[in-house]
Amino acid sequence: MRDLNELTSWNSKWNELAVAVLGLGATGFSAADTLTELKAHVLVIADAASDNRVEMAEVIGATLALGGSAEDQLSTLAAHTPDLVIVSPGYPLDHPLLEWCRRAGVPLWTEIELAWRLRDKTGTPAEWIAITGTNGKTTTAQLTAHILSTAGFRAGAVGNIGIPVLDAIRYPDGFDFLVVELSSFQLHGMPRHGVGAISPLASVCLNLADDHLDWHGSRAAYAEAKATVYANTKIAAVYNRSVIATQEMVEQAEVVDGCRAIGFGLDSPGPSDFGIVSDLLAERAFHEDRHNVAVELFTLDELRQRNLAAPHMLANILAASALTRAAGVSIDALRAGVATFEVDAHRNQLVLATGGVSWIDDSKATNVHAASASLSAVDPVVWVVGGLLKGVDVSPLVQQHAKRLKAAVIIGADRLAIRAAFERHAPQIPVFEVDSTDTEHVMPRVVEIAHGIATEGDTVLLAPAAASMDQFTSYADRGEKFAAAVHERVGGSDDDTADAPTATPTSE
Repeated sequence: MRDLNELTSWNSKWNELAVAVLGLGATGFSAADTLTELKAHVLVIADAASDNRVEMAEVIGATLALGGSAEDQLSTLAAHTPDLVIVSPGYPLDHPLLEWCRRAGVPLWTEIELAWRLRDKTGTPAEWIAITGTNGKTTTAQLTAHILSTAGFRAGAVGNIGIPVLDAIRYPDGFDFLVVELSSFQLHGMPRHGVGAISPLASVCLNLADDHLDWHGSRAAYAEAKATVYANTKIAAVYNRSVIATQEMVEQAEVVDGCRAIGFGLDSPGPSDFGIVSDLLAERAFHEDRHNVAVELFTLDELRQRNLAAPHMLANILAASALTRAAGVSIDALRAGVATFEVDAHRNQLVLATGGVSWIDDSKATNVHAASASLSAVDPVVWVVGGLLKGVDVSPLVQQHAKRLKAAVIIGADRLAIRAAFERHAPQIPVFEVDSTDTEHVMPRVVEIAHGIATEGDTVLLAPAAASMDQFTSYADRGEKFAAAVHERVGGSDDDTADAPTATPTSE
């Protein structure tokens, strides 16, 4: 078997390496494409794949084993005698193919480790800024990359955000910075030591709450995966002052000598912190007189005018400010970047405001932490909740926000657990269930019910606290269907609400 420690550059001898790639989604295909370009012998094993990716896998010269039983896949993998296996994010830890690799002593890499080793393809490697957390990763990554671009750097938001890192490191013109959003699945498989361990310029774990416990097996294992983001950080390990677990991660991390711990929070900042003073977002971290003076970044009023002043969004802005200041961005460039930033679709997106009722799509709130942040910004609210809970208990969420709820509309596969949480912790809240296997009718019925409940001053909020794949193809599909149903049912006239039928609790 080859000594993989020798493979530290695009120019290393990757040819003749036997590699198996598990999965043919975006990251799996990117890994296969990269490795075939490097002249490795690539076998792709996947349960299913789109017709386009199947065709492209054949075009690039990879061998594809699609479908089949677990025994068939094991036989195919063993016959390939792999020197290395690249695992797509989300493969269960106890998957038979992974267990075979462990028994056979075959190294298992994520696409992130592969990309780190290959990052010099276009010359001087880009600096990496690593971002994780239960909630807010994508918004913070996008904002960080946008600020860097506004400052004149070549920067891209990549990784779990949708653009595979392996595609970015092969981009012909190269980058100055790659802002890498990392999921707990990717972090779990990443080494903290050795030639494959990433060493980001700056890193952050934005927050930590229960999520993907069914995959990781425990809260401790999930937190341990997230903590990997700080390993080998060079300039700034950024943490959330309101989440003690993130500070503990930084304190326990093995970082490069000289790396600083930088805190952010919605309270007053101390030296080496970002925070809020009166109605100002301020910094006391990277300017010369930080021990005595806080430098103004933005006013809360400025951010309110651009719908960026919800507490969770302020936290994202402060984190991105810390990361980009660590990268050398000036205060003026930071302000210019935030002033021109637009929040991604399906993240607290106002769909319609009519008849005094606001309809908000936060379909990206796929866990209880994200849903809690979204609920905290509105009152009173008709809450659209449900989907796949991923082993997480929603009872604390219901209990925490019961006082601001006018009603709840429950969708998805795990409706029973959500209804039980309401019966136990908020029996006074009217609860409606939409039980439909016809996905095209889920959101029209949701909107019909909510339209019959909401009155002037209310917010109808889609913040499901759950994954979407039980009834929709993605959180984006869920949000788009919600928005379409709102426009179809509610329209834009101020007197639409007068004709809405009155809803009564029911289960369809």
